[in-house]
This record gives sequence, structure tokens and C-alpha cells, in this order.
Amino acid sequence: MKILAAVTEGKGALFDVRPLQLGIPRNDEVRVKIIATGICHTDLAVRDQQISVAMPVVLGHESAGIVEQVGSNVSHVQVGDKVILSLGFCGQCSHCASGLPTYCDEHFEYNWKASRADGSVALHDQGQPVHSHFFGQSSFANYAVVSASSLVKVADDAPLEFLGPFACGVMTGAGAVINTLKPSPGTAIAVFGMGAVGLSAIMAARVMGCNPIIAIDTQASRLAVAQEMGATHLIDASQGDATEQVMALTGGQGVKYSVECAGHVGVMASAVNVLEEGGEAVLTGVVAPGTQLSLDVMQLIRGRVVRGSIMGDAAPSVFLPRLVDLFKQGRFPVDKMVRFYDLEQINQAIADIHSGDTIKAVLRMPH
Repeated sequence: MKILAAVTEGKGALFDVRPLQLGIPRNDEVRVKIIATGICHTDLAVRDQQISVAMPVVLGHESAGIVEQVGSNVSHVQVGDKVILSLGFCGQCSHCASGLPTYCDEHFEYNWKASRADGSVALHDQGQPVHSHFFGQSSFANYAVVSASSLVKVADDAPLEFLGPFACGVMTGAGAVINTLKPSPGTAIAVFGMGAVGLSAIMAARVMGCNPIIAIDTQASRLAVAQEMGATHLIDASQGDATEQVMALTGGQGVKYSVECAGHVGVMASAVNVLEEGGEAVLTGVVAPGTQLSLDVMQLIRGRVVRGSIMGDAAPSVFLPRLVDLFKQGRFPVDKMVRFYDLEQINQAIADIHSGDTIKAVLRMPH
């Protein structure tokens, strides 16, 4: 069938929105009518080849839509179901079996290969292959053939246009707090970087009862949004060293927990430096492979813990419905950070992200 998609042709190139041909789902795949797709930092890192993926390719991995066709081996969704499209995974390895599909042994094959396991693709442009199945979906398009493992069913009354970002950015930030740190009520937390991931961590910290909740960024407008979402204290890192400001705020003790959401090694170091003894920092930001982080070993010997978290250490089929419920209850106001664009406006949306005018850009798909 003919679809409309945003194609990435080469490193740093503008996205080209044009018709493509979408193939028929295989037995373990589903065709989804995409309602809306979030633009994630990871999509842009791939476009700029900080993370290498074959091109030309249709990116996009934060989407929500409606099931239109189901392969014969797929049983957990049916035609008409509302779904969030998250990451793909094998479902068989030890990590998947233990409820941590984000660490699947076949993570690369299902998410970064930008093709099926056999190397075939679901998209063509005048007979020429275009790489598909990025994170099992390639959802910068109004329709997608999706790996079944990427699909999470949501309630019939779920507001799909807001739910795409839950698939990655929201799940990453919220999960870093709820699943990785598991803070007790009343514990202090600092979150670095008030993009979609950081703001999701702020909302999760409020849900978990953390206090104080310290938001750190260089943009006053984003700090204001963080305050709306639950931050109790704001630190403008453009006005002085963030570590010093956090330590002053906590009387020199530091915080029990910190979450880094900026994708910058200097910020990662700060997230460790603000910890009290026995504190724990979680790093979520995407950086180029091979990037090194320098830390004072004595900080770690004094009981501090530093760890990474992929997509919030979440089992999407369990965690995403929980987050959607919190959103519907008004306790996870993702809508406060979303700005909508038409698919054809994708390049403008990215420009607005880079300028700081938009926190979370979501593309509405034409139908």
C-alpha cells in the first residue's frame, strides 16, 4: 500500500517527506495506522550518525496508533486495538524472561539493524529498498509494519495523540526513578536536564513522594515547566556551577538520588558529584559510542553508586499502561510539554527542538 513517510537519506540531511510503498505484514508482524509519533533525541543522533544505522531509512520509535492487520502468529492484539509502539525484543533470552526486555540479548537485531532479521525491509521507493523496522517500527510515517513484540495494547479510551512519547522518552525518565532507583518517600533527588526524559523523571519523583525534587537546566522556561510538573526547587546551571548550587541547597550533604538526562559527560559527572555518601546516580543520556567518563574513585569507594538505565528498566507491557493510567488521572501531565506538528513540518519541529522553543515535538499523521 502507498504511505507517506519522512525519509532520512544521509548524515545530517533534512528529512524528506514522500510517498513510499509499504509491504504486507509477515506472520509475526502487524500493520498499524499511526496516529502520532514523538521525535526523540535518539532519532536525531541516528540521523547525524552518532549512532550508525543504514540509510536511507525511516526513523521514528515513539508512536501510538490503531491495529489494522494482524499476522497469523500474533495473538496479543487484534484489529481495532489501540496500541503504543515501543522497542522490539526476542522474548526468549534470560533478560526477557526476567522482565527486562530492554536488555534483550538480541536488542541490536530488533531495534538498530533497521531491517528484519533476514535483512529484508518493509518499505520501498520506486522499487528501491528503504530501511525499515527501526525499533521494530519506523514510525515517522502514517502507516507501519511493526514487529509484534513492539506493541503494547492500551485502553479503548486512551488519548493516542499524546501517548507516542510514552514509548521511549517518558518511559526512560519515569522508569529511571520508579524502576531503577525505587526511592522511598521523603528522599532527596536531583534531575539534570529538563527535556522530555528529565521532566518525566520529575513527574515520577513526585508520584514516588520524593522531597526535595531539584530540577537543573540552563533554560528558565524549561525550569518553569518542571515546577508545574512537581519540582520543589529549581537550579539554573547558566548562573553558576550546578554541583555547588545543589550542595548549598542541601546544606553540604548532597542528595540521595540523581538522574542525568542531558547526554553530556560533564553533566554526568555533576550527577555523581551531588550525591551524598551511599547515594545513587542513574545515567540515561545517549552519547557517542566510546565516550569516556572521568570520576573520582574515592567518591565511589565511599558508597556512591553509578549505573545506566536503558528505557527505564521497564517491561513495556506492564509499565506503559501504568503510566497511561497516571496520565489519565492527571498525575503525569505529559501534555504540558507536548507541541504538535504535521508530518510535513518535521524539519521545523526539529529546528524548534534545537532552539529550545519546543520540549517534546509530536508529529500528527495524515489520514
